[in-house]
Amino acid sequence: MHKVFSEKWHYVPIEATSHPYMSFAMDDTLQEMVTNDGIPKLRAWVHHPFVILGLHDSRLPFLNDGLAHLRSEGFNYIVRNSGGLGVVLDEGVLNVSLILPKSEAAQIDEGYEHMLELVRMTFPDAAIDAGEIEHSYCPGSYDLSIDGRKFAGISQRRIRQGVAVQIYLCITGSGAKRAELMRKFYHLSKNDAETKFSYPEIHPDDMASLNELLGTEYTAESVLEQMLDIIRERGTLSPLPEMNRETKERYTHHIDRMKVRNRDIHPDN
Repeated sequence: MHKVFSEKWHYVPIEATSHPYMSFAMDDTLQEMVTNDGIPKLRAWVHHPFVILGLHDSRLPFLNDGLAHLRSEGFNYIVRNSGGLGVVLDEGVLNVSLILPKSEAAQIDEGYEHMLELVRMTFPDAAIDAGEIEHSYCPGSYDLSIDGRKFAGISQRRIRQGVAVQIYLCITGSGAKRAELMRKFYHLSKNDAETKFSYPEIHPDDMASLNELLGTEYTAESVLEQMLDIIRERGTLSPLPEMNRETKERYTHHIDRMKVRNRDIHPDN
């Protein structure tokens, strides 16, 4: 177990961010905070029903057709402020951010490994593999899978001397249904056009939720509580102190930047 899990942590609960704009702005703000105080922070978030698009998704040649499909299925959408591709968020998907000082994750893979360790400690009896699941949505080198079926993906963002390691964990529901939503989105948004960037060919059966894979009845809330218990048992966990005026202003600034980034697809921002 890495020593970081034995340290003092600040915790930001799900209810602190009611919209994805706020979530991505909060992670940027927390990276600035950890730059100053050096205290790791754990933040949880659940938003539904949303599709979080990556920067490359926003450049799809027939994007409006794909967005229309998402709306027809009852999903809202935003473009996030980091790389990667689209992911589905709903009430069965738990997002967790570890906000670390760079001294705890000087190399990029170290940040990924910290999150992988936390997930494996949360599910000690599960045979969790890390490696790209090519035909999933948002494929990456730190896809988490069981028996070749992906249930989670890890991303990372670095600001100043802070590191935000973010994971989405599909806990309940149908992983294949979520993947089919994204398969159709790319089919409509790309429409067989030639693109410089290679978008995934999604095979829905290559994705599943943890409950499907393990035969369990977890909820996003119960998994989060298990993660928090790991920190409580090994270190200390306390609420994030109230932000001072300067930090609140930075948070508002980051929210405004998210809105500006999304003006093309949400002109009413």
